[in-house]
Amino acid sequence: MSEQDGRDREFDWRWAAEAAHKEPSARARMLAARWKENPPGPVPFRAGPEPVRRGRRSSWGSTAVVLGCVAAVVVLLGYINFRAPH
Repeated sequence: MSEQDGRDREFDWRWAAEAAHKEPSARARMLAARWKENPPGPVPFRAGPEPVRRGRRSSWGSTAVVLGCVAAVVVLLGYINFRAPH
C-alpha cells in the first residue's frame, strides 16, 4: 500500500459532520426503548444527594488525628536524625 492510499483512506470529519442522517448511539437507543414503556419521573434542577454522615467524629476530630500523625512523623524524623552518626 502506498502513502497516497493511506491518505485517501483517512476519515473525513467534515463529511461525517455534514451527514443528513445520524444514527443514535446504542445507549440512546436503549434508553429510548426503555422510556417508551416506562418514562422517567420529573427530576428537580440540580438535586443533590443528602450529605452522608458516617460515625460521630466531627471535623475537629479529623483535624486532630491528621495533626497528631504529622507531629508523630516530625518527632520520628527528628529522632532518626539525632541518632544518625555525623
